[in-house]
Amino acid sequence: MVIAQKPATKPKEITVQKFKPPKLKSSLGSRSDSAATVSVDEAVQLVTMPLTITDDKKTVYTISSYQCMYKRRAVTENEETGKVSPITSMVANVFKTTPLPEIWKKTITEQLKPGEEIFFFDVVVKDAQGRLMFAPNLKLVIQ
Repeated sequence: MVIAQKPATKPKEITVQKFKPPKLKSSLGSRSDSAATVSVDEAVQLVTMPLTITDDKKTVYTISSYQCMYKRRAVTENEETGKVSPITSMVANVFKTTPLPEIWKKTITEQLKPGEEIFFFDVVVKDAQGRLMFAPNLKLVIQ
């Protein structure tokens, strides 16, 4: 008498189609990708425009979320000596819609000065099939 186990059956192999994400381009008005040096007047206009993400074929992608940071110049006062010295102050938030909310647009347009920066980063977009991808960052340096 022989007692044996049944041979294990191999699980079916699942084939996954490899996805190569397209080369994306982040743009705000006429400015796109990486760092752009702009005047205060141009930056005020750009802040009111929607952030758009496209590929080489001009396909527009839906923005899932992005972060925006406003790096502004400020001053601090030493309590002991009363001496005022320049510093930088940063304000950032995560957004799910574009353009920026009214409070951000108002704050930036009223306070924007040369030497400050507006930085759009961690931009996540969704394609027609629902796949999420990162888009390039966009930085505006104000001169």
